[in-house]
Amino acid sequence: MKRPVAVESASAFIDEKIKELGDWRGKTLAKVREIIHEADPEIVEEWKWRGTPVWSHGGIVCTGETYKNVVKMTFAKGAALEDPSGLFNSSLEGNVRRAIDIHEGDRVDEAALKDLLRAAVALNLQGKSKPRYRTARGKPKPRRASSKRASLSRGDGRRAD
Repeated sequence: MKRPVAVESASAFIDEKIKELGDWRGKTLAKVREIIHEADPEIVEEWKWRGTPVWSHGGIVCTGETYKNVVKMTFAKGAALEDPSGLFNSSLEGNVRRAIDIHEGDRVDEAALKDLLRAAVALNLQGKSKPRYRTARGKPKPRRASSKRASLSRGDGRRAD
């Protein structure tokens, strides 16, 4: 089992990644990082999947991947977020994630991005206080009884009735 990277180390890895890129992608990742921390000062930086910056608060909020032609912010629960400013422009067909691809020269709508980040954090924190599955009326789903209870079984899979 892999050990998680300490927060201080994760931040240092992200600093190094930005420095290593040394071009528009590094500057863009640094700007995105700044916006993320302004939106939520309690956000935690992580370093996962062999080199991906991850920002979490009550669960993963988003990642900051860098590719040759794009800096991609992938929101873990993006499909569940309202996006009135239309920031999401990638991974739109998925059932869970949504992403924002930032190309060289693109301008980031900081206010809209901060709103989206705060909504993602709120969604993560909301999920921590509610039962995981709910019925249409908002009540928790009842658990199904196991069909293989030891007291009712003869050991060959048939009921002992």
